[in-house]
Amino acid sequence: MATIPPLAAETVYGGTVVRLMPHADSTVCQLNQGAPVIVSSSVGRYLSAGDEITVPLGGAEAAGTELYVRKAAGSRTLREFYQVGVGYVTQPKEDKRKELFVMAEVQGGRLGINAVHIPCSAVRDYFYVANRQRESCRQPTFYEVLRMPLGAGPGELRLSFRIRRIELEKQKAPKSAHTALERAYNILAQPEFRACYDALLQDPDAPALFPYGGFGSLFLSGERSRDGQTFFATRILAFRPQMRQRRFRAPLRRFEFHSKAAIYRDTGRKLEVLVDHAAMPMVWDQTWNQWKHLLGAKVEIDATFVRAGKYRVKSGEWDLIQWETALPSRLEVKLPNNLQEQVESARRNYHHFGQYSQAIDRIRARIQREPIEKKELEHLVGELGVPADFDVSKLTWRPDYDPFFYQQLAKRARRLYLFREEYIFDVGGVVAETPQLGHATYLFGKPASMEAFLILYTRTSKGDIRANRNNVAERLGFLGRIVHGVNRPAWLKDLLSKLGDPADCGAAAIQH
Repeated sequence: MATIPPLAAETVYGGTVVRLMPHADSTVCQLNQGAPVIVSSSVGRYLSAGDEITVPLGGAEAAGTELYVRKAAGSRTLREFYQVGVGYVTQPKEDKRKELFVMAEVQGGRLGINAVHIPCSAVRDYFYVANRQRESCRQPTFYEVLRMPLGAGPGELRLSFRIRRIELEKQKAPKSAHTALERAYNILAQPEFRACYDALLQDPDAPALFPYGGFGSLFLSGERSRDGQTFFATRILAFRPQMRQRRFRAPLRRFEFHSKAAIYRDTGRKLEVLVDHAAMPMVWDQTWNQWKHLLGAKVEIDATFVRAGKYRVKSGEWDLIQWETALPSRLEVKLPNNLQEQVESARRNYHHFGQYSQAIDRIRARIQREPIEKKELEHLVGELGVPADFDVSKLTWRPDYDPFFYQQLAKRARRLYLFREEYIFDVGGVVAETPQLGHATYLFGKPASMEAFLILYTRTSKGDIRANRNNVAERLGFLGRIVHGVNRPAWLKDLLSKLGDPADCGAAAIQH
């Protein structure tokens, strides 16, 4: 039995369980003294009268709080339990006895335990089995649960998952069958976890990855170390990852397209979504990466996201990178109605860039020297034999440009000029726009002469304008700038107020 250092009486609370009162999602533990302790139903089923419970002071009334349980004398199997919120869980490594384990970082622990030691066998038996109540030799494989062969692709797995889910619903199968199906699919749908699972099929003692790197609430059985600072788990009894539902529109230009799947990463929101051809029903291939920056289409993503993390070397030091990943089983993707039309337009523009590259390069060189109005550009490319359906606004478009900023200004503009990396809009006043996060929208008053404004503007810099060197800001009629941020509705509202546009920006902002 571990010798546990005593904790200050004012920091912990607990006692001996005298009565258990189960409810729908929780269990109330009446103690021999003081107020009762509330635990989740998944924890309550492991408790019995005579068990000793310790919780942080003030945590007795919330299910899911840190909890340490020492079973009543006479318990032959599980003697100690520990429930706690954990952060990062390490990659598998060997101990002195050559046995594989992972370490979970305790978050906000107040009972003196700083880390949780979990053998890889416990990780395997909780996350990588279809039926946790069966012996390993009698386990169906995840492929058998999904009724798919080992070589099934991502799209095939999703279709089979959907079919099996419908079949289970019609059969009125127990909740455990649905849970096993979802677990099997979520493991096989993620390449990293699928590779881990396939290795475990060949060798049950192979390293077992803790999915998504931890981040959630762990409930374990095991034993506390002699100094009381480490909990050595023997079995994972429950794990609840940090999850939340999110719904948003994702630009296709930010997807990375592969032959069997596509990955969407949003560095601002710190999100990652892995989709297959069944989740996002359209035909793509790796060539889409060549021209996707010309594609303005967005898809609607509705998914349950779990927190994930991994240590990576940054500036010569190990740094914990955290993000949120969409659960494959709870992912829905909705395509825009005119997607095929937008795809064909982007692909066609890219083809024209290559077909008429020499002529287009000459026009781009001129744009670097002087602003050219869009109508004049259309005339120029027409004279060079470029088809009329070519969108000249894409001549200077870059992969990291955001169509939202451009579109909101283009639909309000009387005239549009292309100059270097910018778009200059005549909206009564003048707006200079580089449609990219991190840049800013520059606003100017209505000039007496647009031609004179452009001549002066092309001879100065943004730094000169901000500092009003040689009174250039006054001469240009500079009104201010609006920095691009992740809050697009705020940018649009600020823009319209400065332009004096009474239009309601709410609907437009929601669309993007």
